[in-house]
Amino acid sequence: ETLHDWLKMPDTLRARMTNMPPLDTAGLRDCQVEAIEGLEVSLSGDNPRSLIQMATGAGKTFTACNFSYRLLKHAKAKRILFLVDRNNLGRQTLREFQNFKLPDDGRQFDKVHIIQHLSSNRVQKDAEVVITTIQRLFSMLKGEELEPEEEELSAFEVLGDEEGVEQTVEYNPDIPIEFFNFIVTDECHRSIYGLWRQVLEYFDAHIIGLTATPSQHTLGFFGRNIVCEYPYERSVADGVNVGYEIFRIRTRIGEQGSRVDAGYTVGVRDRRTRKTRYEELDSALSYNPDDLDRSVTAPNQIRTIIQAYRDHLFTDLFPGRDWVPKTLIFAKDDNHAEEIVHIVREVFEQGNDFCKKITYRTTGDKPEELIKTFRVDPMPRVTVTVDMIATGTDVKPIEVLIFMRDVKSELYFEQMKGRGVRSISDTDLKQVTPDAETKTRFVLIDAVGVTETIKTTSQPLERKRTVSFDKLIDQIAMGKRDDDALSSLAGRLAALDKEIDAEDQARIAVASGGRTLSDLANGLLDAVDPDVIEARVAAEAGPSPTQDRIEEVVENIKNTACAPFDNPVLRQTIKDIRRKSLIVIDEVSTDEVVGAEYDANKAEERTDTFRKFIEDNKDAIEALEIIYHRRYGEKRLTYKAIQDLHRILADPPYFLKTAELWQAYRRINQDKVRQVRDPGKLLTNIVSLVRYAIGHDDELEPFEVHAEQRFNLWIGRKIKAGQDFTEEQTAWLRLIKDHIAANVEIVPQDLTDLPSFADNGGLIKARALFGGGLDEMLSELNGALVA
Repeated sequence: ETLHDWLKMPDTLRARMTNMPPLDTAGLRDCQVEAIEGLEVSLSGDNPRSLIQMATGAGKTFTACNFSYRLLKHAKAKRILFLVDRNNLGRQTLREFQNFKLPDDGRQFDKVHIIQHLSSNRVQKDAEVVITTIQRLFSMLKGEELEPEEEELSAFEVLGDEEGVEQTVEYNPDIPIEFFNFIVTDECHRSIYGLWRQVLEYFDAHIIGLTATPSQHTLGFFGRNIVCEYPYERSVADGVNVGYEIFRIRTRIGEQGSRVDAGYTVGVRDRRTRKTRYEELDSALSYNPDDLDRSVTAPNQIRTIIQAYRDHLFTDLFPGRDWVPKTLIFAKDDNHAEEIVHIVREVFEQGNDFCKKITYRTTGDKPEELIKTFRVDPMPRVTVTVDMIATGTDVKPIEVLIFMRDVKSELYFEQMKGRGVRSISDTDLKQVTPDAETKTRFVLIDAVGVTETIKTTSQPLERKRTVSFDKLIDQIAMGKRDDDALSSLAGRLAALDKEIDAEDQARIAVASGGRTLSDLANGLLDAVDPDVIEARVAAEAGPSPTQDRIEEVVENIKNTACAPFDNPVLRQTIKDIRRKSLIVIDEVSTDEVVGAEYDANKAEERTDTFRKFIEDNKDAIEALEIIYHRRYGEKRLTYKAIQDLHRILADPPYFLKTAELWQAYRRINQDKVRQVRDPGKLLTNIVSLVRYAIGHDDELEPFEVHAEQRFNLWIGRKIKAGQDFTEEQTAWLRLIKDHIAANVEIVPQDLTDLPSFADNGGLIKARALFGGGLDEMLSELNGALVA
């Protein structure tokens, strides 16, 4: 019957694939254009299998919507199968197809083509896009029903790297082999190409793979026919994704395990019902770190990790912020997740809305509703999952991933890490995290050593963090060409590209001859990309080049990529712009933090750098000269002077911000440093830091405290000398004091220009209150409060 229908057609699917119209690239990223065009070339050549490798967040499903539409409209495909790893990703894919607007007339996809997300074993006869899991497809071919719960589990979790029984199928006349023209496999576990491959090979269909992290099994199944490669590093350079930093938390129990002596009473919890009974130990209970949260749970160990996160959150990780960033915690299992949720709420002193568990055993709201809420609403701030959000799920506002479980699979770890890489517009980020500015990176908090036991396939672009930006870009101009230097500069340019506005983009374009920072970053990445190098060598040196010839080609590639940085105007422009931006329940054992990424040594290193900076520049920078030599009488501090000091400190090679310096001093000597919520909020706090660093002050206090104390002394001296102030004069004096505390100086014009004074009568009112002595009094207060 199928052959008879084909004979009646004017042409074949294969013939139509060779006559596809040009792609409309409007609204598509370069990597998406490359993927669609590369796929169509592969299909027109009748390649049975094609693999698209695109980094998480680069828009694989959107790309699939585009090529699916073209296959249906222009190649006259009858039916496309879209395979997902688990059902919640199927629901996400369904929404993506439903919301996809057709490029030619703007209508929504589902208004033109019929989409079916299978919840039973019956396919609609006129369905053109069918979305399902591999589990349901197998049950359909076997003629068996499938419980919906079986589609909610990820093959990553269920199978891991374990071997299993090969799934065999037989011919099913209700679902013949020609039923689908194309099969798209989206981020499916490697076992789909091993144990489950017969389910795919049953159909006479072209197979199209979508993946961010191809394994050897995947590459082997697709015969290494990769039609598009867009790795994570390139996506960061393009601004599609963000880079990441690792913050390591170590605790004593997490590193060594623990022991509970005989005679102590411990809880014993039923995993299924969570009911707990208490038993007295007949013999000592010893456990190692691997037992934690599997056969033994130690609430104090979990609490110690969460407390360490809380304590470092607004100092080291996100200084100056008040809102806890959207945080995703990976737990070992559902029981572990429950424990973490309760402790997070307790440590942060927040209610149920603050932290939620999202697993398959979530009660109340459906998991997908909780994920949606986490994505678009301010609450919850923290979610705990096992694998529900581990792969594929799109939650762009996430800025922190906490690993409280180890992961043995390199591929799975990369997928989990991908939950934090997605970029997001500033507006959308602020909608859920009001005090966030721009998502330029995410923080991976490793509480179990996951980054130490697994060799990840993608490393942070930044490989030379100790080299300042200015120094690095100058080294490139002077001929430095090692791979680490080029990759590091690419990473920093990509991060800067996300922070600058349209005006700065235009300045870069003028200085570089039309290039963007992203273009420059990609050029550097090409110069260290083995595939790009191999292709260039083949094109320029032939099939059997000598080693000397290969090295010559490689050198030319790097020189070409670095050539723009030979232009001193471009280098200076980039530098200037950058300166603008930047189970047994062990309740007996107590735990403690034994290590964190930023410890006392890091604090001392930071303060030593600050002290050396002051010494080296005490006669060169105006603000330092005045403070260091106490030349207040000869020369007054100005707002511009401390602003310049602040900028120079924050820029390379120092990278010293007021908030970070303040917290560094506090970690070294808590007794002499006052705790301040956001030391960087007032620019004048840099004056307090300098005075404390050079020994002028014994204690480090906010500048406004210093100004308040000196103001009270000044008032006292005036009263003692016989001068009295009315209540209205005192109120004005306090306004003046507050302005000096925030700006280090005041001039008569400020009384006219600034709302705080203008709203109270401005300069005219001030002269009426203080008479002809106003200017002299302002000058006197400038000296008295700042000295």
